[in-house]
Amino acid sequence: MEIPRLIIYWPGTAWPFNCVADALYHPPIYYPLTYRLALAMFSIMDTEQDTPKPSRPQTDYCDPDYWTGLIKMSMSKFFVLCVINQKARHGYEITKAVEQTTNGCCAPTPGALYPVLREFEQGGYVTVSETVVQGRTRKVYQITDKGREAFKTAANVWMNIGQCITASAEGIGNDKDCC
Repeated sequence: MEIPRLIIYWPGTAWPFNCVADALYHPPIYYPLTYRLALAMFSIMDTEQDTPKPSRPQTDYCDPDYWTGLIKMSMSKFFVLCVINQKARHGYEITKAVEQTTNGCCAPTPGALYPVLREFEQGGYVTVSETVVQGRTRKVYQITDKGREAFKTAANVWMNIGQCITASAEGIGNDKDCC
């Protein structure tokens, strides 16, 4: 049985024990409290290793909802760039345009959209300007040259992946450029 590495310091001493085994090998006459502490820690660790940890629920890879959710999460950044690439938009317009572009497949919530937009802004992929519409100030997001380049790269990668998925589904073969 492997003993985990620990450093044990007992108050009032400058004597570190590098692991439980070191503490156990020192005579109990000189370090009685440390020896007892090490024995107690060793017995606690031993029982912790025997106790099964609660497991998280098994993923059902046969469930279409799993794959749909995974694809939606992966595609949402792509479609956000896609609709901003078409024209400058504010947050609600982006959500509606993504939903319309994907025929309802992807519709980012505000909790998912705004962190992505903030990430794009910080990375220099979009710029933000404020406009007043019907008395309300709105942030309008416009794609930059760097953002257009990122969108083109993402589109090419997704097209390649789409071809690989189609080829795999049709049983055509395993091209080395495919997944």
